[in-house]
Amino acid sequence: MSVPMRIQRALARAGVASRRRAEELIAAGRVTVNGDVARIGQSVDAEHDRILVDGRPVSAPPATTWILLHKPAGVMTTRSDPAGRRTVFDLVTAVPGLVYVGRLDYLTEGALLMTTDGAAAHALTHPSREIERTYVATVRGDAPAAARAARQGVELEDGPVRLRDVAVRRLSSGQWEFEVTIAEGRKHEVRRLCQALGLTVERLVRIRYGPIALGTLPSGQARALTPAEVSAIDACASGSPG
Repeated sequence: MSVPMRIQRALARAGVASRRRAEELIAAGRVTVNGDVARIGQSVDAEHDRILVDGRPVSAPPATTWILLHKPAGVMTTRSDPAGRRTVFDLVTAVPGLVYVGRLDYLTEGALLMTTDGAAAHALTHPSREIERTYVATVRGDAPAAARAARQGVELEDGPVRLRDVAVRRLSSGQWEFEVTIAEGRKHEVRRLCQALGLTVERLVRIRYGPIALGTLPSGQARALTPAEVSAIDACASGSPG
């Protein structure tokens, strides 16, 4: 099933030009969609709309694979591991050109997007996009006090943590769920945040990456994104940097 995308992205994915150059072609009135002059940012169905550049038809871009994997703890987010440990690529069907979107460390679990669209993967991890990620940490310590401190701002050795949201839920005596939403992907950021707040992390799960939620997907399992999810993640990847 085809998924609508912005016209400049469709041209870039079809190999016509870079996205920036595609925008220049559109602005110059050299691109038409179904006989009408294209507008930057308009949505097109690259498989069914007739797109022309300087009167020449543009081929539909190659089909893109998007996968959501529930990464278990003890699995490497890498193509191969010299130590022979399992990697995320061992858990999904082999697809040429498949890459991951945003690394999860060895012990962290949860939502990991994988795609054959390398440009989108790069865009979704670029700091300028400010794509939100939500994590739930099972912690010990004074989580309510930690949440209050987190809302005031926490400075790590590589700069302040910019929290979008923080919440706590009691699990048992001394054990809490500490949920945070951030819009950056620095190395071990959530673990280092918890440590700075005096919390001991027993488990860490990423439950959302951008508009894609982990939901009830079992650990170690993967599924294809729905067309609606692909449209949502494509909008994040092709939007103007923040």
